[in-house]
Amino acid sequence: MFKKILIANRGEIALRVIRACDELGIASVAVYSEVDRASLHVMRAHEAYAIGPAPATESYLNSEKILAVARRSGADAIHPGYGFLSENPSFARACRDRGIKFIGPTPEAMELMGSKTRAREEMEKAGVPLVAGSARLNSIAEAELIARDLGYPVMLKAAAGGGGKGMRLVREAEELPSALEAAESEATRAFGNGEVYLEKALVNPRHVEMQILADEHGKTVYLGERDCSVQRRHQKVLEESPSPAATREMRRRMGEVAVKAAQAAGYRNAGTVEFLVDEKGNFFFLEMNTRLQVEHPVTELVTGLDLVELQIQIAAGEPLSFSQPDVALRGHAIECRIYAEDPENDYFPSPGTITALVEPAGPGIRVDSGIYSGWRVPLEYDPLLAKLVAYGASRPQAIRRLKRALSEYVIGGVKTNLALLDEILSHPDLAAGRADTGLLARLKSRAPIQPLGEEAEIAVLAAGIFQALDGQGSGATNLGPTSNWSSSSPWKRAARNEALRQA
Repeated sequence: MFKKILIANRGEIALRVIRACDELGIASVAVYSEVDRASLHVMRAHEAYAIGPAPATESYLNSEKILAVARRSGADAIHPGYGFLSENPSFARACRDRGIKFIGPTPEAMELMGSKTRAREEMEKAGVPLVAGSARLNSIAEAELIARDLGYPVMLKAAAGGGGKGMRLVREAEELPSALEAAESEATRAFGNGEVYLEKALVNPRHVEMQILADEHGKTVYLGERDCSVQRRHQKVLEESPSPAATREMRRRMGEVAVKAAQAAGYRNAGTVEFLVDEKGNFFFLEMNTRLQVEHPVTELVTGLDLVELQIQIAAGEPLSFSQPDVALRGHAIECRIYAEDPENDYFPSPGTITALVEPAGPGIRVDSGIYSGWRVPLEYDPLLAKLVAYGASRPQAIRRLKRALSEYVIGGVKTNLALLDEILSHPDLAAGRADTGLLARLKSRAPIQPLGEEAEIAVLAAGIFQALDGQGSGATNLGPTSNWSSSSPWKRAARNEALRQA
């Protein structure tokens, strides 16, 4: 087992890995940029080292600085978390060349699955079901011919990336030239690679992914699926396990396909095989994420397994201690991502100092957070603040617990998406298990509800009272979470949060 692990990341995922290290008796090393000097992961690690200015290219994405800290601290392994260097094969190879264990897949597997076009070719050879599509597009004429054969609508996708960058839905032939140019340009900016390809578009499909684990002794298992259909611009917002759309038979077939895909890539450690599912329940390979996923807590809750601990054990050469028949899903878990952003202003980031923080608790609630009251949310990084996860014996109970937890959550000083998440959980399609990738777009396209009558007046008066009390030094921020203003009423919530934000 490793003696010391460097965490090449920040925020809540760095804290998550530090906790796993603590439980395994492994010393942890944090790295931080100038704006993260006062971050929780810096305080919690056994050692912490500065790695440069705020821009990620000069700090968290600078592999030489990370490796220099590993050498200086004596770390014998590096956990990359997700994002940043987690899917960078050059970094994984540099770790290997310097005798430092990269806690993740091999650089060869990462390269294979990192190229969407190459991955499609390998998955087709392995008999994995694919959405009809193309190889790399070399010209607009070729794209027009392929799109006509596939039939509109079609989807342009970047071969080298993810997260929705370099993707364009093309509904008609007239849109293709400009969409292709925009997709190639965005892919070049985001990934340094403008290669794009075409797929037949599945309009508003479900997005379902299968968690796999593979040790270094040839054993690969699947740990059940996660439904990630609630998305904003191809970025996941809410995830749950198991999927309400999956039958036991579908789960078995999807799991077996995921294992086949991982084995075809020579994959090791934790990974996720993502699928699109149509309205008939047919599923098609989308891509493989060669890292730990943001949404891994829901799988941990329904399986009882610690994925980060298993990642570390696999990287240390230990065989998996269980086999496929030992994996069982119990209960239901739902996660929502808490962002410092303004959903009413095109999700514009909301950096600033957190002036008040009350995190929810109680039965079935887990909060993976990297923030505290008084901490400044930087503009330079992804605005993810925390992940709120609810577990229940059933899906309805998990939803009720998550809604209750959202009503308890208070974050002052910055705008957040808490009210939007409550609205999503109240949507009848979500409650009925019918959510697809178009749900949030449909929800946001509705005309905003205007405040009416007495409740609106109460909201305005409450905000004024809170501000007046705070101006007299009475500490209005202490009133919000302990009063009936923690009600899930959107107007009461708005009054309380606005007062806290201004305080």
